[in-house]
Amino acid sequence: MIGNFTILDLAVILIYLGGTTALGVYLGRNQKDSRDYFVAGNKIPWWSSMVSIVGTETSALTFISIPGLAYLGNLGFLQVAAGYVLGRIVVAYTLLPKYYEGRLVTAYALYETRFGIRARRFSSIIFLATRALADSVRVFATAIPLALIIGSAVPEHLVMPVSILTLGVLSLIYSYYGGVRAVIWTDVLQTGVYLLGGIAAVIILGMKIDGGWSSVFASSAAAGKLGFLDLYTGFDRPHTLLAGLLGGAFLSMASHGADQTIVQRLLAVSNLRDAQKAIIGSGIVVFFQFVLFLMIGLGLYSFFGAETFSSPDAIFPTFILSAMPIGLVGLLIAAILAATMSSHAGAINSLASSTIHDIYLPLTKNDPNSTRTLKVSKVTSLAWGVVLLIMALMFKQNGTPIVIVALSIASFTYGSLLGGFFLGIISKRAIERDALIGMTVGLIVMSAIVFSKLLTPYLPFLEPASRIAWPWYVLIGTSVTVATGLLASLTHPASHVSK
Repeated sequence: MIGNFTILDLAVILIYLGGTTALGVYLGRNQKDSRDYFVAGNKIPWWSSMVSIVGTETSALTFISIPGLAYLGNLGFLQVAAGYVLGRIVVAYTLLPKYYEGRLVTAYALYETRFGIRARRFSSIIFLATRALADSVRVFATAIPLALIIGSAVPEHLVMPVSILTLGVLSLIYSYYGGVRAVIWTDVLQTGVYLLGGIAAVIILGMKIDGGWSSVFASSAAAGKLGFLDLYTGFDRPHTLLAGLLGGAFLSMASHGADQTIVQRLLAVSNLRDAQKAIIGSGIVVFFQFVLFLMIGLGLYSFFGAETFSSPDAIFPTFILSAMPIGLVGLLIAAILAATMSSHAGAINSLASSTIHDIYLPLTKNDPNSTRTLKVSKVTSLAWGVVLLIMALMFKQNGTPIVIVALSIASFTYGSLLGGFFLGIISKRAIERDALIGMTVGLIVMSAIVFSKLLTPYLPFLEPASRIAWPWYVLIGTSVTVATGLLASLTHPASHVSK
């Protein structure tokens, strides 16, 4: 075994993985139809929806990557986290009431009620592509510590594939059988596990560093790592107050108001007020969660003495495997696995729900409450699970922290989705054609910005765009989509106003 990793730690991990999978399968019994499978019959308590949201958006990206951000930089990411809270408050009082007016099953059904079926399909397809890409990165991230454990027992070229397949298959099993009810309640368990693991890491770091946390804060202050406010107003830095509050707010509005993975949990509770408590509460919990994992990063900086690592995402796993006491190593590895199994299973279920309700049912006109639709829903979950595994196996890390990679992917298309929703709310004149034009132009503009570094040698005028930091992506995409849609709405008579 590696470092302090022992048979006891292996037992802890195996018991956890087996127990979580069994619990998910058990919770999926007595499902009646696809609504039960995808929104749990709207019987989920608000607090469990809140915890599930936290667990879903966390994954291994927070557990592994956020400590690395503090290790290499400072606490500036908290500015983005503050924006996350603001964005959720906006969603709670703008988009959520619209969802609950029609008791919708997917976020994109709102496009159909406002614009039409083509807008619903288009927005759903954007979500499917974005979520698949982002979640494959999450699975890859979680496989890193597992690969470190099994590295000596598996040929080098098979280490990551074996790790990815192990995690992906277990998540797929309980999401396939259990549906969203299993996903949410296992989220509650798994969120508790990884938060306990994070707290344990803080305690152990304090015990292993001479002078404890007083020493950590002193060395961090000397290295300039306690700074969390950056008043710079340019667009080329990701962790500034302006980018955090504005960019973070728009990213949160998109991820929690226009992404089916999160919206599905909000639609699973019984009423609008509970959904609002769940989404706002999740923002507060996530903020303090970021504080916890950034503190771990500061502790790791003191523990390793600013040692250089091949990847920032390997810093925390290296500490866990080399310095944690016997037994706690297994707990923390289980915590990392818990974080991503939680979000991965949720992604599979949300991808399936959007595929079934936004694409399959409108095309086939089948009864959503039939046994056949429930069977097709489960097969669709299975298919998406396989697709995500294949994409995770194909992912290659380039040295960028994985949390930044995943957030950049999501930010790329979120602007078009959120812009479409806001266009429908802001303008009574806009029709389906205007929404489709706006979202398409938004995607084109964001493609130029995201890929500007690759395109600049051929299109030099894109060079300024290559310096735009990722937190601004959603704000830019949303603004372009809304502005284009409003302009397009002026090209037809007002008598063509949609409902």
